[in-house]
Amino acid sequence: MKKSQAEIIREYGPFDNAPRVNGVTFDGQHVWFASGEKLHALNPESGEQVRTIDVASHAGTAFDGRHLYQIAEDKIHKVDPGTGKILSTIPAPGNGGDSGLAWSDGSLWVGQHRGRKIYEIDPETGAIRRTIESNRIVTGVTWVDGELWHGTWEGDESDVRRVDPVTGEVLERLEMPEGTGVSGLESDGKDRVYAGGGGSGKLRAIRRPR
Repeated sequence: MKKSQAEIIREYGPFDNAPRVNGVTFDGQHVWFASGEKLHALNPESGEQVRTIDVASHAGTAFDGRHLYQIAEDKIHKVDPGTGKILSTIPAPGNGGDSGLAWSDGSLWVGQHRGRKIYEIDPETGAIRRTIESNRIVTGVTWVDGELWHGTWEGDESDVRRVDPVTGEVLERLEMPEGTGVSGLESDGKDRVYAGGGGSGKLRAIRRPR
């Protein structure tokens, strides 16, 4: 297993209108983050918020190329990013213990916080397609270039780790500075991973190792 210190490229926030940062996703242009009762779209170059959507947003956030998905307690809402309208709702697999959320290859991938699992689920029905075990509390989840990464956060220790999507074996760990937690997680598809900072109200850009 490779282990190194996470290289934090940039910090955003805290934001006046967002008490915390839960889920995080990227639509190719803007970073979206969940703050509890709103989704916020951020320009990652300027650091400015460009809009908000009123929707319950208690944990992970994902984007499938057209729609946003947002965990709200024990449900996952499919949201039209243009209108903010909830288009459909499915049950979340952790029954309220859900954390990270990601989209990849026609599936949603859901972190279960204290259950220490990642589920692959059907985005139409919520049916579980696969379960991956972790040995740490799972926070954010993201896929990039066929690699599965997830965040962990226990006490003052947090990291971002790449795991084998079949066995769950940890292949690489990026250790965050002490006291720096990871809530939501999302890759920009290139060299950055965006990590939510929970109750700190901050969003951080981390360099993805090549």
